[in-house]
Formats: sequence, structure tokens, C-alpha cells
Amino acid sequence: MTETSADDTKPPRRTAPFAPFEWLIAGRFLRARRREGFISLNAILSFLGVLLGVAVLIIVMAVMNGFRQELLTKILGVNGHIIVQPVGSDLTDYEAVAERISKVKGVRLAAPLVEGQALASSSFNAGGVLVRGMREADIKKSGLVGTSVQEGTLEGFDQDPKPGVVIGRRLAEQLGLRVGDILTLVSPRGAVTPMGTTPRIKGYPVKAIFEVGMSEYDAVFVYLPLNEAQAYFNRDGNVSAIEVFVNDPDNTDALRPPVSEAAARQVILVDWKQRNVTFFSALEVERNVMFLILTLVILVAALNIISTLIMMVKEKGQAVAILRTIGATRGSIMRIFVIIGASIGFLGTLVGVLLGLLVCRYVEEIRQFIAWVTNTTIFSPELYFLSRLPAIVDWSETSAVIVMALVLSLIATIYPAWRASRLDPVEALRYE
Repeated sequence: MTETSADDTKPPRRTAPFAPFEWLIAGRFLRARRREGFISLNAILSFLGVLLGVAVLIIVMAVMNGFRQELLTKILGVNGHIIVQPVGSDLTDYEAVAERISKVKGVRLAAPLVEGQALASSSFNAGGVLVRGMREADIKKSGLVGTSVQEGTLEGFDQDPKPGVVIGRRLAEQLGLRVGDILTLVSPRGAVTPMGTTPRIKGYPVKAIFEVGMSEYDAVFVYLPLNEAQAYFNRDGNVSAIEVFVNDPDNTDALRPPVSEAAARQVILVDWKQRNVTFFSALEVERNVMFLILTLVILVAALNIISTLIMMVKEKGQAVAILRTIGATRGSIMRIFVIIGASIGFLGTLVGVLLGLLVCRYVEEIRQFIAWVTNTTIFSPELYFLSRLPAIVDWSETSAVIVMALVLSLIATIYPAWRASRLDPVEALRYE
């Protein structure tokens, strides 16, 4: 009677999960043979689906973030963060009120303002404008306009005995004006005569031309010296409102009580959030809807991975059966197909992120190139307000997109991998 050694009685040693041979088999399955090249093509299409879904989602979210940030910067750089308007009586003590408000902690500038509508005309064209009367020092401190002068200068703006105007680049182009040319302003509220109110018509030389990069402002705003605007709009020693610029625009709610107290008179406070609530709410809704819609693109790509793996399980049935007969466990088979699907998802996500970030980096150059090739205007400033296409990558959003794509790709592998692991080797080999 022969003795059985202790080594012969030991159970076969199992390999560790995700062993090198599992990665080797997964790589072999991904390679297309001549007669089953369509399987490899399906894998490529799944890869492209994930790639494009991730890239498009990153690009669209970055562009929408850029639009919101640029619009917010332009709006807050030209308009006051809090508007102080008088109640009950004209704001004749505006200098004292502005001085008190400017001393409130967190307030950067309190600027008296005269505002009114008028018709601007030249020998070439005419159009409606919004005339804003401000002091030279306030224009320089307020934000974008003071730092965006392209032609001329603001020096001596309200000291020159012959007052002039500061206009936007697009308005100058529409009216065919340059620095030194005469801009004629026509206001329906002129002098009161026995025959009624007559329009006020007066010409002003163009002192400077600014460009803040937002078409609505560059085409509409006309700046006059404060005292000249008071005379032009028949405001005898009073102003329309006081614009308050703060250090932190998101903190306007906390500054409302001290600003109201510093005014020391009856006033109405309107902050930038109230003035633009509809606009920014619409942007936020559009942004969220686009995120959901484009997430479906990644979901469709994940479903494509499922169909690819199911077809691969069917075509590789004989190979799977052979692996089972030579000792591969159900777990090994399942992990092999998980590796295949996860690899498609991981590589698609990685390349998609790189492509998305690359396009975001050169999105304006790409827009200009496409416009040049097609000879069309893409993202017209008249419709989208901005003269350039911005893109700001939010890394928290990008991380969420990456995690979502990887998780969906991994989930998509579970059912096909489980189906492959349940394959009966005898049945698979019998019908091959």
C-alpha cells in the first residue's frame, strides 16, 4: 500500500484576486482576431462614448461657469452692489450721505449718481443710450470703466470748462465716433416753456472710449460729469441715487442694516441680487438642466459597455469554458470581464478629461478658428452679451464627473461579468 504524501492531500492553491493572469486574459479578450473584429470595434465605440460624454460635460459646464462668472464680474464692475434711493424727498444732501456710507466697514465706495435715458446721435447714426452722471474720482474707483479706457483719458473729466462724455467701444463704432468728435444727446425732458416741455439737445466732445467686454454696456452707457448731468436732466442740486460698492458682493445682506443706518434718512436699498435675480436664476436652472442632460450621455455610454461585454461573453464562450475546465474559478472569470469593462471606462474617462480640459484651455481660439473657417459669427456679442467665449473649470464639478463616469462604467460591468461566471463549460463546449 503506497503512502500518500502530505503535499498531495493539500487542496489546490487559489490565486489572489486580480492576479496577473486575469489581466493577461482580459487583454487577450480585448484584442480583435480577424474573424471577430466587430467585437473590438464595439469596444472602441464604447470607449469613444465614454470619452465624448465626459469631455462634452466638462466643456459645457466650464463654458456655463465662465458665462456666469464673466457676466457677474461685468455687472458688478459697472453697477453698484447696493443702490440707495431716496424716499419722500429729493436726495439733495447726497454728499453728506455718501460720506457717511463710505465710512461703513466693508464699503469700498459710495458714489452719487444721476441717471437718465437719452437719444445719442452723430452725423452717421443714432440710438438710445443710458446717461450716467458721475464724478471723475468715482468712475476711477468704481471698477471696470475706470480701468478699461482704450482711447483718450479720464484726466480732468469733470474739471474741463467744456464738459465731455465717455462712451463705450460698440457705441463709438455704431455712431462712427472717435475721441474729439461731437456726440449729440437728445432728451425729451428739456426746458419748460409756455408752449410746454421742449426737448433738450446738446453736443458733447468725446473725451474717452472704454471697453469692458460686455456688449450691452459698451453699446449703451454714456458717462457725463455729475454737475453737467444734473443740469442736463433738470436736477437742481440732487441725484437719482447713491451707488455703494462693497469689498465682498456676496455679503450685501449683512451690510444693508449699517448702510441704512448711516444714510440717516428714509431710503430704499436694492442690492445686485434683487436687481438681477431673474437673470441669474435662469442661468442656474439652465446650468443644472444641461448637467442632467449631458449626464445621460455618459449613462448611454455605460449601457454601451454592457452590450459590448454581453456580446463578448457570447463570442468568447468557448474560451471561457476552456478556462473553467483548466481550473479558473467563477470569481476569476467574473473579474476578467470586470477588468475589461472597467478598462474601457477608465481609459475613456481619462482621455475625455484630458480632451475636455484642453478644449477649455483654448476654447476662444477654437471659436475664432471655426468662425473663420465657416465665415459665420459664433456666439454673437449682441445675443450673448460677451465679446469673448469664457471657460472656467470648476475642479469640484470635474471631480464629480470623473467619479460618476468611473462608477457608472464599473456598475455596467457587473451583470455581463456575472453572466460570464455562470457559463456552463459543458454546454458551451458541446455547441461550439
